[in-house]
Amino acid sequence: MTKGRHMSSRQKRIEAEAVALWRELYNEVPPPPATGAGDILDLMLRRLPDVSYERLNSPYLRRGAMAWPKRR
Repeated sequence: MTKGRHMSSRQKRIEAEAVALWRELYNEVPPPPATGAGDILDLMLRRLPDVSYERLNSPYLRRGAMAWPKRR
């Protein structure tokens, strides 16, 4: 994402929220201003630890109560 007059107000809000999230999570200055919100979010996701997937099992959870992604 490039900064400048072509940035929409929506893009500006997303970038401001990404910068605020970075400050909350890491208590440090976010990446340089030339980096867009997508890059900031990508950097945050890369810093997350790898976790294993654990399947949820419950006698109270029925298949009909779950929302699944639509298949294409």
